[in-house]
Amino acid sequence: MPARELDDLLSRIRGCRECAPQLAHEPRPIIQASTTAQVCIAGQAPGTRVHASGLPFNDPSGDRLREWMGIGRDIFYDATKIAIVPMGFCFPGQDEKGGDLPPRRECAPLWRNTVFAQLPKLELVLLVGQYAQRWHLEKRRRENLTETVRAWRSYLPQALPLPHPSWRNTGWLKKHPWFEEELVPELRARVATLTG
Repeated sequence: MPARELDDLLSRIRGCRECAPQLAHEPRPIIQASTTAQVCIAGQAPGTRVHASGLPFNDPSGDRLREWMGIGRDIFYDATKIAIVPMGFCFPGQDEKGGDLPPRRECAPLWRNTVFAQLPKLELVLLVGQYAQRWHLEKRRRENLTETVRAWRSYLPQALPLPHPSWRNTGWLKKHPWFEEELVPELRARVATLTG
């Protein structure tokens, strides 16, 4: 019955309209999950392209994330292997400069613990960006994203903090070559082991 309980939960999430009054568009909750998934990507919130397609990380950020993980779209979008549970399930809109707003505050307290309780096989949670790191690491988080990601070994084997794979972080990646030299190979090895 656990798979059916998760299916019911996912149906309720996809029908959620809790943040509708605060959005300039119709909510479109986006999540991917299965009771058999061993890896979870805890991201930020869908962007405009993901909102339009309904497919998580279906954009250049997703291309970079899949490259870091060393997998193709076939494994990435196989819910039996990889869950994708953003901090906010709906596109939050954009600020006046065209950047995405933070995930809606209603979403995580309403759904997050319930979703993770339905993912019994999880072995590794990829914490993509500061919002996921703040929620999942709580007091174990360092003073900023760079220091949290730099301390990645201390969060294994359960979690692995990552910067957001957005093009906006290309400068960060150039300033911190240790990320691609040290962390990415470890990420690829763990994902390969857990996804078969």
